[in-house]
Amino acid sequence: MELKQLIPLAGMLVMMVLVEAGALLLSLPMKAAGITAFEDPASVFNPLIFIAILLAFTAVLLVLLKYRYRKMIEAIIAISIFFTFVYIFSSIVTVFTSNEILAIVLPLVLSGLAIALLVLFPEWYVIDTLGILIAAGAASIFGISLGIVPVLILLVLLAVYDAISVYKTKHMITLAEGVVEMKTPILFVIPKKASYSYIRDGVGKIGEGERGAFIMGMGDLIMPAILVVSANMFLKSGGLMYINIPALGTIIGSLAGLVVLLWFVNKGKPQAGLPPLNGGAIIGFFIGCAVSGSWEWMVI
Repeated sequence: MELKQLIPLAGMLVMMVLVEAGALLLSLPMKAAGITAFEDPASVFNPLIFIAILLAFTAVLLVLLKYRYRKMIEAIIAISIFFTFVYIFSSIVTVFTSNEILAIVLPLVLSGLAIALLVLFPEWYVIDTLGILIAAGAASIFGISLGIVPVLILLVLLAVYDAISVYKTKHMITLAEGVVEMKTPILFVIPKKASYSYIRDGVGKIGEGERGAFIMGMGDLIMPAILVVSANMFLKSGGLMYINIPALGTIIGSLAGLVVLLWFVNKGKPQAGLPPLNGGAIIGFFIGCAVSGSWEWMVI
């Protein structure tokens, strides 16, 4: 494989590291700001609630795609992204100021500007840069809201669901095709050549012929990062600076899973990302626990 073919693949590995590092950095201000998705992090019902919401959201988008309600889809996605930005910027702003007015107004303004940029100029580098922030923020919120056991259950269930939705029902491919066609900014876009433009070129139809860029769903980078944050938040273990050994093992495992995924993706066919990504993250987590002796999370 030539160097120019390896660069975009290496770019995906870098993006995963940035998302996981960003999620770790955001986890403390998120925790301090009281931004959580679930009240009881240890509840094993949390993953089921997560899956139920995901299925409902996916079903709504598929129905809207079928009847071509594109503007409604764009509005739903824009509102969802806006509130994610609000949570992220709120946690960051509170670190630098105690002014209550600024803490309310500034996140709203920054979130509005970010959404405007995504809507008015959805070029690949804009989508990817803000997408890393969105993914890191989402992973941080769920990582501090879910204990180790609920996260492991969630990752296994999502890996199974992703495989079924891509290889069996194929509805995830249908959804991805619709999102790409509308140039909706909820995917990572990694160009294969320097002259590529997402606005001008798009990526072509999923699974058909050579495309100008690789695409990856944000969920593919968010889910392993949730376990990274949860491991670092809920386990007391030594490690490297601000990251403990199980969390570090999760990062290494997720990168190994991504390498496996990219090997299959390079064949030119759509692949379910979460089985290798979540699987690699879980294996890396267990290895990290074995190295550090951090098994207290298994005690019921």
